[in-house]
Amino acid sequence: MFDNFQPFNIKLSPTLTIHGTRSGSGQPLLLLHGFPQTHHIWHKVAPELASSYAVVVIDLRGYGKSSKLPSDEKDSHKAYAKSTMAGDCVKVMHELGFEKFWILSHDRGARIAHKLAVDYPEKVGKLMMLDIAPTLGMFEKTDQELATKYWHWFFLIQPSPFPENLILNNPEAFKVPFFGGSYAGQKGFMDAEALNEYVAQFKDEAGVHAMCEDYRAAATIDLVEQREDREAGRKIKCPVKVLWGKQGLIEKKFDCLAEWRAVCENEVSGEAVDSGHYIPEEVPDALLKYAREFFG
Repeated sequence: MFDNFQPFNIKLSPTLTIHGTRSGSGQPLLLLHGFPQTHHIWHKVAPELASSYAVVVIDLRGYGKSSKLPSDEKDSHKAYAKSTMAGDCVKVMHELGFEKFWILSHDRGARIAHKLAVDYPEKVGKLMMLDIAPTLGMFEKTDQELATKYWHWFFLIQPSPFPENLILNNPEAFKVPFFGGSYAGQKGFMDAEALNEYVAQFKDEAGVHAMCEDYRAAATIDLVEQREDREAGRKIKCPVKVLWGKQGLIEKKFDCLAEWRAVCENEVSGEAVDSGHYIPEEVPDALLKYAREFFG
């Protein structure tokens, strides 16, 4: 799915290895996937982008072929804090020889990119995020409709091992709830090989726990850190582009540009696209157009 890309595994600590693949030359562009996916979400756009940029695509810690770390003894969820995962990205890019880079990110990956741009402003030249609003803003505006549509947010944060056991007991049962039938007759835009990579994670005990920890961190330590950033006036400094799906909840429930402008110091542009949540797989041509216009 990634012809002419070179896979890599970078060991960041004795217990953490980040898997990824790379291709192209020019301005470095880091691609970050979301839940419950892997770097395969970019397979329709990464090869095209590699004709213009030095593209780096990784599996986030806890996902795909990257390491799945257990909970810490204090159960702080720090191992999956977006600040921690942002540090992974900076270290990987450093190991590949890139000290400053651009980011294209989706879903959970965009939440990591948000924190990365705040904590390492000197590292990020431009940032594009897909189909999210800031985590803190979304939690603070949660109502019955959002809780119903984003049920997995509140399911996955339940104490271990309750959600883990339910997923592992019947992994196939979570395909439709997590992917909304997008792989089947309803829309059919999700490639079978990519889907197999995603669903395989539901069968891996360490992987399922890691995904739950990602969400537990979002509901705990990530909110603490975002409140601290807000109180201290720490914001994203680089130019930001946001896209969201017209058929999704971000379009219906949030003023997406206003939400992002509240946490950014400089330019924020963006718009809704004719898509659901999985923009890189649903409308890759549209995404490529916007990416090339924004990154140049």
